[in-house]
Amino acid sequence: MSVTWFNGEPKEIVVTITPINLTVNKSGVQFFEFANQVMLGYDKDKDVILIRPLSKDDVLRGDIPEHTRYNISVNASYGRIANKAFISRISTVFELVFEEKGTKFKAVWNKNSNILEVRLKEVL
Repeated sequence: MSVTWFNGEPKEIVVTITPINLTVNKSGVQFFEFANQVMLGYDKDKDVILIRPLSKDDVLRGDIPEHTRYNISVNASYGRIANKAFISRISTVFELVFEEKGTKFKAVWNKNSNILEVRLKEVL
């Protein structure tokens, strides 16, 4: 008997943005498994949103101001960051409109900087 085990391709990391939250799919939530909070940013020149996980130690260290840290809710199949003000800023800066049902974007994990990069030019 010759058995070949199925080995599915890894799924893409997808971030869905609605007018009130960002949702990271199961493939991307693994990088936030131990995150206590996150930092949110963007790079206008590269057309990316940046999401940096912060561990409990990062938060307790005290060198990251409280007003720059945001809560993330993580479960087995997705992670969610509710931040209407950030999404409103992104809408203005990048001239995007996010539908109630959400707009899906490809994202990649940058292991050198420990940041999830949401590529706003790669709508799915």
